[in-house]
Amino acid sequence: MNPPSYAELSAAWKALRGRHGISVREVACAGAPRTLLLAEIPGEPGAPAVAISAGVHGDEPAAPWALLSLVRDGLLDRQFSYRVWPCTNPTGYALGTRANAEGHDINRSFNRGGTTPEARAIITANRDRRFELVFDLHEDFEAAGFYCYEPSADGTAPLGPAIIAALDEEGLPVQTLDASFDIGYPPEAHHLRRIERGHIIPDPAAERAFFDGLAYSLYMLRRAARRALTVESPRTRPWAERLAIHRVAVVTALAHLRGLGGLPAV
Repeated sequence: MNPPSYAELSAAWKALRGRHGISVREVACAGAPRTLLLAEIPGEPGAPAVAISAGVHGDEPAAPWALLSLVRDGLLDRQFSYRVWPCTNPTGYALGTRANAEGHDINRSFNRGGTTPEARAIITANRDRRFELVFDLHEDFEAAGFYCYEPSADGTAPLGPAIIAALDEEGLPVQTLDASFDIGYPPEAHHLRRIERGHIIPDPAAERAFFDGLAYSLYMLRRAARRALTVESPRTRPWAERLAIHRVAVVTALAHLRGLGGLPAV
């Protein structure tokens, strides 16, 4: 199926304004004729904050719609508050391309204060904010199932295994990761991460030193977040299944995060 348009996505988010205290505004991308949608969702008083984004690659359309469904259907745990970036590459989404309108991969542009208009807008808006967790929702054309990147924090990476167990219980596919599967690392960088079933555990400090362009999640982990999780659904699977994978992943990770952050587990 052809994904719904960016105009439809934007309208659907704006229709949520005021529901359960949700605010939706547009953030200017300095130096470019476009804006990014930014939603704020309050939690209980004093609730720790979580950041969730989707659509940094415009040819991964199920992720923004899965994020919309999580908010619209009230599936986000309200013992956290949320800063939500519904689609961080609107021009790429409209074009159906990985890159933005200028041909740049936004997810490699979060170094040096941001080298794309979108990265600069996000960095500026997030200044002085701190998050317990930052999610970034993606899709992979080559994958047959879910997998995620979870950089080790304090020597641990506990969210991925919890998600994989939940997906197994729901009968949703999980990717087997081996040497034949491309996870975006050149051969000389394989020492930067550990691999388990459906779970890639990078060393964030080693990655920042190795790669020239800084990914959003690594920037946030360095500057603004205690933990980061990049979630991949299989682009080749049916639309509804791709949405379901993201929904299970986010809901499960939040439930597990409660215990890690000192909130009561569910």
